[in-house]
Amino acid sequence: MDGYAVHDGSTKADQQLTVVGESRAGAGFSGRLQPGEAIRIFTGAPMPKGADRVIMQEYAMQEGDTVRFAEGYGPGWHVREAGSDFSAGDLLLDVGTRLGSRAIVAAAAADQAMLKVSAQPTVAIIGTGDELAPPGEAHLRADAIPESVTYGIAALAEQAGARAVARMIGEDSLPALERLAGDMLDQADVVIVTGGASVGERDFAKPMFAPHGMKLLFSKVAMKPGKPVWLGRAKGKWVLGLPGNPTSAMVTARLFLHALLAGLQGQSITQVLQWRALPLACQMAATGGRETFIRARWDADGLRSLSNQDSGVQLALAQADWLIRSAPNSPALDVGGMVTALEF
Repeated sequence: MDGYAVHDGSTKADQQLTVVGESRAGAGFSGRLQPGEAIRIFTGAPMPKGADRVIMQEYAMQEGDTVRFAEGYGPGWHVREAGSDFSAGDLLLDVGTRLGSRAIVAAAAADQAMLKVSAQPTVAIIGTGDELAPPGEAHLRADAIPESVTYGIAALAEQAGARAVARMIGEDSLPALERLAGDMLDQADVVIVTGGASVGERDFAKPMFAPHGMKLLFSKVAMKPGKPVWLGRAKGKWVLGLPGNPTSAMVTARLFLHALLAGLQGQSITQVLQWRALPLACQMAATGGRETFIRARWDADGLRSLSNQDSGVQLALAQADWLIRSAPNSPALDVGGMVTALEF
């Protein structure tokens, strides 16, 4: 506050004090305050040695080099104590913290000119299939369908802190896909390919990376939806294969791509996959032998699973905002039953 710095124990209302100097932001009072003295002080200035209180100027009556204070100048002391925000040795930003606007303020306030950071991951996305056409063009060609998945994957990747540098549609030609795979590996830290993961004659998602020395880390997962999800390494880059069905692709991207991008940015999986125990607002059927991720919406009574759980639907995908995680062979649950869920 603008006012006068005093020593509270030796200051009373209507007492005449000698003003011996001033303290301004960036230019503090270099001496030490003695009993019977006051120092003119301004907002943001350092407290002079010997002072422990600031009396607002609204209560002050200065005449020459003396000042008196009216009754009622308390009870506020108008002093920010050293360490009241943070102290030496405090953890300000945990490992994996995204450097948004507020985090950067905290780092700069700690007088840190340099921070150790992880580079922003880059991703390239390839949608495979001769049937795919850009949105707005599918109706112009017989047997075409709008390509939708790569748009969602790109948005999800950027929400997770990555930068999408390429998004391509690959035709069902192995030589063409091999060339495209090589180009994308040269451009991005993570290459994501959707579809083409089965064993049909035109399923080239894995073979397209063979000339680039891909080492497969896992080839499928016992989950529903999303069994065909796979992960590999090629040319020192990550290659993530997602199913072609939109819901399967987005569910597996939320679980696997989010986790992968978290690791590349110094985060832990628990920072991005925060499972919560929540009540059901509807009955839920028993699940089969695979771990199942059920799309659901939150309403006032709890989670309500969507009626259409088909892996290819896209309207229900837009309506879902939670994933319910159900262990293999889980029994049916009634309304009010507790489930494990993840924001979708």
